[in-house]
Amino acid sequence: MMYQIKNKIVVLFLGGILLVACHGLEDLNENPNAAGQEKIDPNLLMPTVIKGTGKTFVGLGFGDLAGVVQHTQKDGWSSGHNSYDWSNDSHSWKGYYALLKNNQTMIEKSETDALDFQLGVGLVLKSYLFGLITDLWGDAPYSEALKGDLGFEYFDSPFDEQSSIYQNIFSDLNRANTLLSKDEGAYFGIEDKQDILYNGEVSKWRKFANSLALRYYMRLSEKEPTLAQQGIANIVSNPSKYPLILDAEDDANMAYIGNTSDDSWPTNTKFDESSQGAYFRIKMAKTLVDALQELDDPRLGVWANKVAEPIVLESDVPDDYDEVIDGERHVSQAIVDAYESSYGFPVDYDKEYIGLPTGLTLGAAYNLSEDVNQGTFNKHASQLNDIYKEASGPLLQARLISAAEVNFVLAEAAEKGWASGSAEQYYNEGILQSFKAWGVVDDYGDYISGAAAYSGYDDILEQKWIASWSAASEAWFDYRRTGLPDLQPGKSAKRRALPLRFYYHIDELDNNTENAEQAVNRLEPTEFLGDDSSNNSAWSKMWLLQGTNKPY
Repeated sequence: MMYQIKNKIVVLFLGGILLVACHGLEDLNENPNAAGQEKIDPNLLMPTVIKGTGKTFVGLGFGDLAGVVQHTQKDGWSSGHNSYDWSNDSHSWKGYYALLKNNQTMIEKSETDALDFQLGVGLVLKSYLFGLITDLWGDAPYSEALKGDLGFEYFDSPFDEQSSIYQNIFSDLNRANTLLSKDEGAYFGIEDKQDILYNGEVSKWRKFANSLALRYYMRLSEKEPTLAQQGIANIVSNPSKYPLILDAEDDANMAYIGNTSDDSWPTNTKFDESSQGAYFRIKMAKTLVDALQELDDPRLGVWANKVAEPIVLESDVPDDYDEVIDGERHVSQAIVDAYESSYGFPVDYDKEYIGLPTGLTLGAAYNLSEDVNQGTFNKHASQLNDIYKEASGPLLQARLISAAEVNFVLAEAAEKGWASGSAEQYYNEGILQSFKAWGVVDDYGDYISGAAAYSGYDDILEQKWIASWSAASEAWFDYRRTGLPDLQPGKSAKRRALPLRFYYHIDELDNNTENAEQAVNRLEPTEFLGDDSSNNSAWSKMWLLQGTNKPY
């Protein structure tokens, strides 16, 4: 659970001043009571970094990226979520670098004090955060980042090329694996309660490190297939040296405790009581709902509520016929025709689950909703399950990496001939571990023998997309790499293709101009650049995608 530090303040510091990476990252945070680095306990920094990393990942995977990969859609304040209406002031990496600064302090102090466990954890978290940064933006400050405390000359950090960042991630994760490979009794200074991810279990952090490396080797599979194949084969062929997260019991999940708005699930109604709050704005996406229904997938009932009031079409009734009978709304063909003519979407008569179509305009009116105010309860569409109203709960987790994901990566590797074993076996295991994670394991046997039975490569990516619910950034990164699932933008989309990256933020462009412009010039524009004035576009390709012809 998230750790609340009592009577201690963990601060961003170094001489009382936070000078993170470069202009745009140089927030000065004077604190006359800030401790010097020599007095800092790495254990006290650990929960701060883990908590921030978990919240950041959920903010992506349950936020706008869930809209991009069509897990969810919004029917209020929806342009960034449904339509990818992003710009150079939409997404900033300041929060990432602030976490990395704290993490760097933990790493440095752990090295000084010979704390191998804390150092290994710090390297895993460093890899995770820098991995997100380069996955989301492309080239980014890395080798000269986080040095602002050394002087103003470090404010304008150069942007390391993306390929170099990935190589450094592999190096750090390999070092972390070594640091975390000793017997548990060989470590000292571990404070279990400060490790809000694994409660001080060294072996689980080691699995996290290697599973993260596996994720990134597969990330590079289209751009650098030889490197990816060698890296994956090295891990898979040495399970004792490179143990992986293969069971949901080892998933890297951070729970929410729900005592304040800061440590609660983001759609909770405990601290956001508005009838137009976050919970009510987010609805299930039709793309995901339809896929789950076709598979008779029990996870749908975990993630979504059934429609409160299904629509029933009546024939041979007056044109103005509109009546609720036994919890169902019966309407005439004339009412349906008028709605479909006005809004351009057909009425959905499903009696159980109904998702919002992608890129819907006037979403609050969808499916004959009588309350057309933004982000309100729609009786004729599926809300998120009631668990997402709660501030905390057993399923409300920041799911940083999972056994399901690892098994799907192994399935893909086996399908490519890069790993021994059966792709179908790994695929089945990925589904099983996802079912375990979501509490529906009893349905696995019927499910895997039905419509979800393995038939080929595309199935792996579809099931991985489904299993990334609330961790949708991974589904987006997979889509960019493979073009799967075949997701199409909706009517209101800013471009006629899904976006590929975040824009570099205006703060960086204005304050670290020369370095930022060099990075922008290394981006490759696509035909969907549109009216973006430079290559700094969500529809430009970073190094990772250049030359791959993926996803378009």
